[in-house]
Amino acid sequence: MSKLLGFGLLYWLFGNPFIAIIALLIIAYMLERRYVGLSPSFIRPIKRMQRIGKLKQELSANPHNVSLKHELGRLLLERKRYREAREVLEPIQDRMEHSAEYWDDLGTSYVHTDDEEKGIQAILQALDINPRVKYGQPYLRLAALYARTDKDKALEALQELHILHSSSCEAYYRMGLLYEEMGRKDEAKRSWNEAISIYRALPKYMRRKERAWMLRSRYKAMSSS
Repeated sequence: MSKLLGFGLLYWLFGNPFIAIIALLIIAYMLERRYVGLSPSFIRPIKRMQRIGKLKQELSANPHNVSLKHELGRLLLERKRYREAREVLEPIQDRMEHSAEYWDDLGTSYVHTDDEEKGIQAILQALDINPRVKYGQPYLRLAALYARTDKDKALEALQELHILHSSSCEAYYRMGLLYEEMGRKDEAKRSWNEAISIYRALPKYMRRKERAWMLRSRYKAMSSS
């Protein structure tokens, strides 16, 4: 009913049903991004591409700036241009040997360019330098890699993440998926319910980041009943 009323108001304002529908979709998208966060951002990729272009210009004038190269490599990873990111990141290893963020980025580029073993070693090096780097994201990467061949090892990575970042709904969601693949359905459901409980205890400023994983966990917990 509220959608019909909203459409009626927009139709009255614009006098055109097609414009009213477009406006209604835009409003729905903005509300979803604000309160749920499952849909992708259309603005972030544009800003990322602009920043990549600017970094390349700056590096053409200052090719030895290691911090700019690292930032460029990270943004290329976000755009899934893994081969290009590896070509940017690999030559600066000697200058970035103490950066946990760098080794995780380099490892990610290796993993996605058919060099999985080197990728795992680089990610482990990142965690050795700083186990809390990137709020535990390297543990999720390792768990995803190990899950293909060694489910127990994947669970160990997720349990390490839980110890360091007990407020991660994503960790419990992925742990549930692994338990489900291993046929341990009761443990899987407990993991998803734990993700829901963690979300309820989070402060408001953290909920938006974890909301999508809580909703996924709730769906899995309900469908496994």
